[in-house]
Amino acid sequence: MNIAVFYESLKVMVNGMVGIFAVIIIFYMLITILTKIFPENR
Repeated sequence: MNIAVFYESLKVMVNGMVGIFAVIIIFYMLITILTKIFPENR
């Protein structure tokens, strides 16, 4: 097993995880901003 290929795959995996977390954080911020702009009136 080539260790350089393993490290390269780890870099790709970390980039994917960072992308997923960035999208989740942006989505969460969008939801909180929209709930502050349009509050639920009951």
